[in-house]
Amino acid sequence: MPTASATVTEEFLTDDIGFEEISMLPIDHPGAHDPDYRARRNFIAGLAKRYRKDPRHVIPNVDYTPQETAIWRHVYDQLEETQQRRACSLYLESKGRLGISRDRIPQLGELDQKLRAISNFRVAPIEGLVETRAFLSWLGKRTMLCTQYLRHHSRPDYTPEPDIVHEIIGHIPNFTNPDFADFSQTIGRGAVIASDKQLEQLGRLYWFTVEFGLVEEGGEVKAFGAGLLSSYSELEHAFSDEVERRKFNLEEVVNTAYNYSDMQPILFVIPSYAYLKEVTNKFISRFWKNGDQEVAPIGVPQGVW
Repeated sequence: MPTASATVTEEFLTDDIGFEEISMLPIDHPGAHDPDYRARRNFIAGLAKRYRKDPRHVIPNVDYTPQETAIWRHVYDQLEETQQRRACSLYLESKGRLGISRDRIPQLGELDQKLRAISNFRVAPIEGLVETRAFLSWLGKRTMLCTQYLRHHSRPDYTPEPDIVHEIIGHIPNFTNPDFADFSQTIGRGAVIASDKQLEQLGRLYWFTVEFGLVEEGGEVKAFGAGLLSSYSELEHAFSDEVERRKFNLEEVVNTAYNYSDMQPILFVIPSYAYLKEVTNKFISRFWKNGDQEVAPIGVPQGVW
C-alpha cells in the first residue's frame, strides 16, 4: 500500500528522467574535480530514480554523513540571526511548525507528509536541475521537485544549483501557506499551455517571487523568496542601499530580465500572498484556450548536470 510520503502520479513515476553520470558537472563547479563528491552525488541521484520505479512510491531516506550535516549546520547558523530580522513571519512560523532546525537535515519524506496534511502540497525527489517548463508544470500538480544532495564542502556558503539546503531552508516552509501553494499551482497550470514567450514571463514571475520575493508585513518589508532565505549574502544584500526595492507590478515583473549569477539589483515587494495569487490567476487566464483543464506535465523532465 502506498505511503502518504511519496505518491505523485503514475506518469511521473514511470518517466525515465534523463540521468547522466555526474562527471558532466560544469568545469567550474566546486565538486567537479572531486571523485568522492561525484560518486556521492551519483548515489543520491540514484535514490531519486529508484523512487520513480518503486511500486510503493516511497521517498527514500538519505543517510547524511557527518560532513554533510556539518554543511547544513554551518548554513543554518549563519542564516539564523539575519532571518530573525529579515524573514517574514509566515516563514519563521512555518520553519518551526515543520520541525526544521540545525540539529539534523530533515528527510524529504517526513516533510512531504507534513505538507500534505497542512496544504495538500507534495515534494518529490529529483536528480538535479530540470528544464523550466517541466519543472514549473509539476507545480500544477501541487508537487515541488526537490534535490537531496548537498553542496560541496569546500564552498559551504555557495552552490551553483539548488541543493537540499536551498530546498528545505528556502522553499518548503512557504508551501504551508494556502495562498502561496495555490499561487504556485497556478504558475504550474500556466506553464503547461504557455507559449515560449509566456513561459519566459512565468520564469521571471517565479524568479522575482518564489526565489527573490519581498512582502509587506506590519509596515516593514520582509523576505519570503527561497533564494534570499537560503543565502546569507543574498539576504543581507536585499536590504542594502545597493538594491532598488520596487512595488510589485505584474506587468513590470514579467518584462524585467534578470541574471541568475549576479546579486540582484532590483527586487519587488508584494502587498500580500492573497494579492499575488489574485493577480497571477488573472495573468494566467490569458493563456487558457479552452478554459480550465486537467494539468498533465508536458514532456519528460530532463536532468541537466
